[in-house]
Amino acid sequence: MAIQTKSGKAFEYACLESIQNHLIDDQAVKLEKNSSLSVTHNFYDSEDVKMKKKMKLGADAAVKVILRLEPQLENPSTNTPLILSIQEDAKGIVGDVRDVLCTRQQNEWEIGLSCKHNHSAIKHSRLSSSIDFGKQWFDIPCSKHYFERIDLLFDELREMRVAGLLWRDVDNKDKRFYVPLLNAFIEELKKLDIDNNTLIPERMLHYLLGRKDFYKVITLDTKRLTQVQAFNIYGTLNRNSGKIRPQTKIKQLSMPTKFLDINFKTNSLNTIIITFDGGWAISMRIHSASTKVEPSLKFDIGLIGVPATLFKHYESWE
Repeated sequence: MAIQTKSGKAFEYACLESIQNHLIDDQAVKLEKNSSLSVTHNFYDSEDVKMKKKMKLGADAAVKVILRLEPQLENPSTNTPLILSIQEDAKGIVGDVRDVLCTRQQNEWEIGLSCKHNHSAIKHSRLSSSIDFGKQWFDIPCSKHYFERIDLLFDELREMRVAGLLWRDVDNKDKRFYVPLLNAFIEELKKLDIDNNTLIPERMLHYLLGRKDFYKVITLDTKRLTQVQAFNIYGTLNRNSGKIRPQTKIKQLSMPTKFLDINFKTNSLNTIIITFDGGWAISMRIHSASTKVEPSLKFDIGLIGVPATLFKHYESWE
């Protein structure tokens, strides 16, 4: 497992522990025991003392913000215990990007956190000759023409894998593989958009951001800051607790209805930029994600544009 992935898992546990520590003195808090909790706990314990301190400070800063936005955390009425849990990674595959859940079963209330340690990527999707991104992302299959275009590329990569080649041995990999694959992807995305009037932009954002509302927590160690973003797409965040209102009101986000542009990033052979109406924009960088040549390639997808109504707050560490 990559170091960044391990640190991300450790930070998930730090966030869960911070919520527990902030609330346990005044109400019943229950940790849901599962394999995901054990994994994140073990990764957290394996960090050195200095890194644990940074993660704790980053998590505590996030929780301070979220407590101001979610009065049901501190004001449960009779809805106890508060159940804290770490979600399984498989949930992300089916459209739930949340890592840490806070649940009150009595009134069916729940919020979730997506925890990021020193990065803000939102998805790491793959492309291959056997992956129908249209079906996976939008529930609308890609065309036969798309697969005919990419099969030749991935057949060549399969031959390289059999030969035991490493990516560092591949000459001009950008022009030979990345550019033609991205061109095929762009053409197919535009075709899907034309054939399915106004559906694809919104479904793309739902795929990337998930089927559940969430708070995105990004700890920035070098700046000693934590950023909290509220992706209140479905209107389930920021609710009152009885007569107690949140200190800050969060607006529900509107989804895009059209693509404004889909094209390569300026002076790049491996990254495309997609802009939508409503202020949304994403960056999609294709890369090998492996030392050895494999017949699949991976996207690093990040949000580079968001609506002005998206709640964002930086909280400094004490």
